[in-house]
Amino acid sequence: QVQLVESGGGLVQAGGSLRLSCAASGRTFSSQAMGWFRQAPGKEREFVAAIKWNGPVTRYADSVKGRFTISRDNAPNTMYLQMNSLKPEDTAVYYCATGSPILTDNTASYEYWGQGTQVTVSS
Repeated sequence: QVQLVESGGGLVQAGGSLRLSCAASGRTFSSQAMGWFRQAPGKEREFVAAIKWNGPVTRYADSVKGRFTISRDNAPNTMYLQMNSLKPEDTAVYYCATGSPILTDNTASYEYWGQGTQVTVSS
């Protein structure tokens, strides 16, 4: 069984920064991708960023390129999302996910999900 636990969300003013963490346990992930997704009220869950565990390959949504940085630390199995220059439209529940065999923005490809952490950006 895989468990993912997000942390680091909170309330921040526009232009500020937050760092999200996702701690993974239960199995190894060396051949898989991990990703961050977000869901705002009344909207569908959308892709934010993804990274491969076994290499520094990353992928970002156009809306966060240049502002967000995804990274991972294999020991322990933790993934991070550094969010800078936050905007009110970044307000959402942020989820981490894993279990995808490929680096993709497709939510259906990810098998395991965390419970989410709220990020609120005030204007």
